[in-house]
Amino acid sequence: MTQKFVQSKIKSDKVAVFIKPTCPYCQKAVKLLKKYPFKKDHLEFIDITTEDDMDGIQDYFQQTTGARTVPRVYIGEVCIGGYSDLAALEEQGKLSRKLKEIGAL
Repeated sequence: MTQKFVQSKIKSDKVAVFIKPTCPYCQKAVKLLKKYPFKKDHLEFIDITTEDDMDGIQDYFQQTTGARTVPRVYIGEVCIGGYSDLAALEEQGKLSRKLKEIGAL
């Protein structure tokens, strides 16, 4: 069930960000991504605190991405990591290109 939930949110032409609203790094990720002019339905923030199996979701992240922390940022079908990874792509000038490559902008 957990795997199915996570996989249902990840699409090749979309950015999916799994968050907890009170997490400061999640808030930073939301702020950074909202600067971009995403096409409709190509950016989704998923609040895992509203899910019955939040711990299971984080365990699944640990198994598949090597970390159970949030935010977990998927650009297309690839998890790029958390906020520091997202910010590094932005600082290197690579984030916009990645978003265009998947057709999200």
